[in-house]
Amino acid sequence: MKVLLLNGSPRMKGNTRMALSLVQEGIERELHPEEVEFYDVSRHKLSACLACDACKNNGGNCVQPDESADLVQKIYEADVVVFGTPVYWWGMSAQLKMAVDKLYSRTALFQAQEAKKVGLIAVGAAEIDDPEYRLIEEQMQCICNHLGWKLAFSYGISAWNPGDLEQKKEAVEVLKEAWGTLE
Repeated sequence: MKVLLLNGSPRMKGNTRMALSLVQEGIERELHPEEVEFYDVSRHKLSACLACDACKNNGGNCVQPDESADLVQKIYEADVVVFGTPVYWWGMSAQLKMAVDKLYSRTALFQAQEAKKVGLIAVGAAEIDDPEYRLIEEQMQCICNHLGWKLAFSYGISAWNPGDLEQKKEAVEVLKEAWGTLE
């Protein structure tokens, strides 16, 4: 089984990275580490989708000179994908959105494969009852519905300053056990 963790945060020591690392820790108790890949989206050259539709006529490859083909292939090959994002203006980060938009290039291939299991972690400064977490979850649910994927979990976490998540013992335990919803 292949698991891909996508970190949509540009911070290397932020709460989103920490949340994904906790999920990874739980997964690696059950799987071999080589079956799990942690991918920092902001550390790769991606460009915005131009909606040119060239990918629909060339086998699903974006014509922009970037690393999106590699990322889309990794997502395609994964059995499980966990998306992690900080909340930026009531939505996922621009870095993660750019990666998600590139899935358009292979829509038909994703729709034809067996249902992929998906996890979502959104980390923001607002309290959990704020609509931003619901909006991000609804967007991911629409993407999953369109591609034939199953959203297995969605966690909203209120943590602003680096290190805030570590102080939330209940959230830490939930993240470590998230793998149980993905098996």
